[in-house]
This record gives sequence, structure tokens and C-alpha cells, in this order.
Amino acid sequence: MVSSPTTPGPSGPPPRHARGAARPGRARGSAAAALVAVGLAAVPLAWAAADGRGAPEPAPTAASAPARTAAPSAIPEPTPTCTPSPLEERAAAVLVVGLPGVTRADDPFAQQVAALGVGGVFLAGGNAYGADQVSALTAGLRAAAPRPVLVATDEESGRVAHMRDVVGPGPSPRRMAAQGSPDDVRAQAAATGQALSAVGVGLDLAPVLDLDDGPSGGVIGDRSFSADPEEAAAYGLAYARGLADAGVTSAVKHFPGHGRSAVDSHVESSLVEASLDELAATDLLPFQRAVDAGAPVVMLNHLQYAALDPDLPASLSPRAYALLREMGFEGVAITDSVGMGAVNLRWDFPAAAVQAVSAGADAVLTTDGNHAARMRDGLVQAVRDGTLPEERLSEAAARVTALAGGDPVAMSCLDVDLPELGPGAGSEVDAGVATSAP
Repeated sequence: MVSSPTTPGPSGPPPRHARGAARPGRARGSAAAALVAVGLAAVPLAWAAADGRGAPEPAPTAASAPARTAAPSAIPEPTPTCTPSPLEERAAAVLVVGLPGVTRADDPFAQQVAALGVGGVFLAGGNAYGADQVSALTAGLRAAAPRPVLVATDEESGRVAHMRDVVGPGPSPRRMAAQGSPDDVRAQAAATGQALSAVGVGLDLAPVLDLDDGPSGGVIGDRSFSADPEEAAAYGLAYARGLADAGVTSAVKHFPGHGRSAVDSHVESSLVEASLDELAATDLLPFQRAVDAGAPVVMLNHLQYAALDPDLPASLSPRAYALLREMGFEGVAITDSVGMGAVNLRWDFPAAAVQAVSAGADAVLTTDGNHAARMRDGLVQAVRDGTLPEERLSEAAARVTALAGGDPVAMSCLDVDLPELGPGAGSEVDAGVATSAP
């Protein structure tokens, strides 16, 4: 929930409220009801992406839509008693960016990205070769940043494990589900979370809630806990709660479900032909369970859905974000990396950032921070030319700032209440999954 703070009279200074207390999420409706609402309601098309400043773009961008301008008024608005951070700072705050090749915080590139004021940094396998090294890197990045910053990684266990040198090797999600109970998975995730927290990593872009029982090496494959929606939900939530037990935030992915496509969106996109009813009964069910449980972060994928926006990846689709919010989600919506081919072959980095935030993303992920300044500048220009409503950018910046432990009021003059995963006592049994190993 985002709201304007209560402010004192004009004579007092703008308040610096503390972050609102986190609370378990409350679903406003089921996945089926949300799909019907999105299918019938008129959801605005995405505001056109604006070109970023910098080098000429090698790839074509999306077609531009007319800029939105405020209606003229003869009566000036009163001077606000709370002044948000400069537009450049709010634009930087929605970016979560990788640091290719960086292993030390005193690396000039690392210092440059930190000073830019990005909302988060993403650490891949190339950034991590041991616990002491990662600890020094994360501490140095936080020291160089002007405000609290998210430090994220992608540690699913199995073949997607960017912190393997820190947490050690682990079984794939499919194997975890086959060999143990949700309680076992929660315990293993808690151990992973403890190792991540000890080195300064606070956000794990896991678990996968996609449904897949195909070949293990498929795009999702053994990264999925199960092809059964209830099992995938139970085991995925167990993993997320294990991370939370260790103080690490999870990001469930890849909404609205990647299991129906065998196409690797790192290379290209594909169209999912499933109907609204089919999605509601299968792919969306684990995400509805996660939202109901209070999932704080949801990642959107780059597939296109005939039932939503057949011409736009979900990560850039207003209808996909509207669906997620109609399901009751009140946390941070983050894109998958916009450097992946499914997006980057059509939109350059600044254009993708504008399109994503316009559509409803709070955080825009790219694994290559070399584009961070251009992305920030593209967002700023889009607000100035009316392509991106400033209120939308402020809302996104407030949510990411709150997630990082910063002050959303100081950033955007908006107080933020983010959902928090509940303890989940008995939830695995309620979901119909045995709590003892087979």
C-alpha cells in the first residue's frame, strides 16, 4: 500500500517518516477472478518507451505514443509540505543492476554505479569466489552508496546458483521435492539464507514457481519443484520461508508462469496461447498462494501471453501487472533482466526501463550496470516529456526504497507498507502435500 504521509503545517520542515511496518499480504481476489477482471476491463496500453541519452541504439524501439500532459489550471496548486528527492534520484532508485567482472568494492566501475544511487546491485557468479571476498564487496558497495541499497543474487540451488562458492552445491528444486518434505526444503533454504545473509546479500531472486516436468535441462526443467500447481506452491513457499527465516527476502518467479514455453527468453520471446481459464487453473495458482501468504517480491518474465498482451512481454505489459495487482499483490514487482534477447532485441535499455515502469514495474533488473546511467536518464526524460507519469515513478521508487530498508517518504513523499511472508504453520499440510519424506 502506498499513501501520502501526514504532514505538519507550512511552518514546519518536511517530516522524515520511518518505513511503515511490514505485514502479511492480503489477497483481494483469486487468480481466476483477477483474470476475468483483466480480460474484461479496459487496461491502458503501455506508455511508449523513450530513447535514453547516450550512444545511438543498435536495435529498434517500440513505437511512441502521444505524450500525456497535465490539463491547464488557472488556480496554482499549493506548495507541498513534503518535497520528494530529485527526479534523477527517484529514477536511479528503481534500477537493480549487475556489475560484470567486479570482485572488489574499490573497482572504479563499482564506485561509479554505487554513487549513481541505484536501488540495488545484482551479484552473479563472476562477482563471487568466496565468503570473505563477497563480504568485503557488499560492505564496500553499501559504504559507497548514498542510501540503503539492495544486494541481490540468484541462488535457486541446482544449476542456477550464482553463490555456489559461498553457500556450497545443492540439489535442484525438482530433486529437493522428490527426496524430501516441504519442511526439509525450508530447512535447506534457511541454511542457504544464513550463508547469504552472512556475506551481506539480502535479496534472492528465487524460488521458481513455474510448472514443469519436462527434460531436466529445459529452460525451466529441474528448476521447477513440480508440474502440479499445489505441490509447486507448497515447496516454493517452503523455500521462500526458509530464506525469510534467515532474514533474506525472496522473489518468486517467473510470473505469470514460464513452464508452458520451451523457448529461452535469454535469446528470444515466444507466445503462450493458453486461455485465461487455463492460466488460472494451473500456472497462476502457485503465485496466488504466494501472494496470499505475503510474498514481498514477484519477478515477471519476458514471454508474451495471448490472453494478456500478445505483442508485449509480460515484463513490459500493463495487463500483466494489472493481473498481479488484482490478485492482491502489494509488494515490489521486478522485471527479469531487460538485457535478455526477448526484450533487448526490440527495446534498448533506456526504452525498456521506461516501458517497464510505465506498465507497472517497481524495479527494473539488468545484469549489466554499464547501462545504468542511460536507463536513469531515459526515465528522467520520459517524465519530463510526459511519456511516463511522475506519480508512477515515485510509487516505484518508494517501494524499492522501502524494500532496501530506506525511507520511502524521504524519497517520494509516499509511505509504503510492504507485505511480509507469514510463518506458514501448517500451510504445507493444508496445501495437500505430505510433510514427511517419501
